[in-house]
Amino acid sequence: MGLLLIPAFLNVEMHFTGHQITYFIYGVIFLRELRELLSSRIVPSMIPKIVQKENLPNAVTLNQATFLISSVCGHAVGGFLIGFFGVKWTLVVIISLIFLASLFFFQLKKQYSEYKKDQINVIDSMREGISYIFRTKEILGALCLDMFAVLFGGAVAMIPVYATDILKVGAEGFGLLNAASDIGSMCIITILSVIPLRKNQGKILLGVVTGFGLCIIGFGLSHLYWLSFMFLVLSGMLDGISVVIRGTIVQLKTPDNIRGRVLSVNSIFIMSSNEMGQFESGLMAKLLGVVRSVVFGGSMTILVALIVGSTNPKLRKMQY
Repeated sequence: MGLLLIPAFLNVEMHFTGHQITYFIYGVIFLRELRELLSSRIVPSMIPKIVQKENLPNAVTLNQATFLISSVCGHAVGGFLIGFFGVKWTLVVIISLIFLASLFFFQLKKQYSEYKKDQINVIDSMREGISYIFRTKEILGALCLDMFAVLFGGAVAMIPVYATDILKVGAEGFGLLNAASDIGSMCIITILSVIPLRKNQGKILLGVVTGFGLCIIGFGLSHLYWLSFMFLVLSGMLDGISVVIRGTIVQLKTPDNIRGRVLSVNSIFIMSSNEMGQFESGLMAKLLGVVRSVVFGGSMTILVALIVGSTNPKLRKMQY
C-alpha cells in the first residue's frame, strides 16, 4: 500500500501519464493480493497457538467478526475519509493504521511447530494436507457443505437482475439488496462473539445450511422488495453461523504441523466455489431463466445438506 504514495505525492515531479499510473496501481493491487493470500493463511494458523483450546471457539468467532465488520465498514469509512481529507491523506491514514496494527505482531511470543522443514518435500507436504482432509470426515463434510452451498446458492450474482427487472427498485434498492447478506452475517457473528454456541454444533451446521437454501428459494420466488431483503439478511445470518462453526471445526480437528496446509485447501474450496458459483448462476439463468435458476440453486443446497448429513455421522454428532 505504501507504494501508492509515490503517484499520490510525486505525480507532478515524476511526470506520470494516466496509463502509467493505471498500470502502477494494478501492480500494487497484484502485490497486495499476494500479501493477502499469505496473511489470510498465516493469521488463522496462529490463533490456536495464541489462545487456549477452551477459548478457541470464541477466538475464531471474534476473528471472523472483526474481519467481516472491517470489510463491510472499510469501504464506507474510506469514502468518508476521501471526502474530508482527499485521496492523498486518506492513503497516509490507511498506511499508518496498517503500520500500527503490525506493531502488535511483535508483541507475540515465538511459537514453534513440531514440523521440521527437512522432513518432507513440497509435493509430499501438499499430499499430506489433502490426505488428512479426506481422512477427517468432520473437516471434509464441513468443507463440502461450504463449497456446494456457495456453488449452488450464489443468488448474489442475480441481485442486479432482480433489482432492475423483477423488484424494480433502482440503484438505491440494489445497494441495500447487495449489502443485505453482509449485514446479516455481521449481526449474527457479533452476537455469537458474545453468546457462543455451546453444543450440537454439527447438527446446527447442517440445519443452517438447509435454512440457507430455503432462504435462497424464498428470495428467488419473492416479488416484494422488503421480503426479498429479509430473505437475504436471514441467509447472511445463517451463513455467518456456518462460517463460525466450520472455522472452529477446522481449527480444532487439525494438528499444528499441517494446519497451514489444511487452511490453504479450505481457502481453495471457498475461492473456487465463489467464482464457480457466479458462473453456475449465470449459466443456469441462461438455461432456466432467472427465477428458476435461483430456486434450483437453493434446492440443490438443501439436497447437499441432506446428503452430507445422512452420510457423515461424525459431522452430524460433532460438538466442541
